[in-house]
Amino acid sequence: MKQVILVRQDLKLPKGKLATQCAHAAVSCVLKSDKKNISKWVEEGMPKIILKVKDFTELKRYILKARSFSLVTSLIKDAGKTTVKPGTITCFGIGPDEDEIIDKITKELKLI
Repeated sequence: MKQVILVRQDLKLPKGKLATQCAHAAVSCVLKSDKKNISKWVEEGMPKIILKVKDFTELKRYILKARSFSLVTSLIKDAGKTTVKPGTITCFGIGPDEDEIIDKITKELKLI
């Protein structure tokens, strides 16, 4: 079991902002997830993998792929109070779910 967060690299988010956006995606996905998946994920140490995508265009491809597998997802839009414009999509969370399913979607992406 794992959770994956895809982060846009074109926004060049400061480290603190990046961490906050990833946290939003992680928590949002967990709140939407099935309790059995959450329990199994917690037992396995709650692995979270942060991966990079080039820009929103590339992110959209992964959004469509993840949704085609009916996975729990969360699209994060920033409020725009600090470094980006209001409504800017910063990242996208997937899972927690089975490694094999998530890997079918994100296996070619690189770690941040």
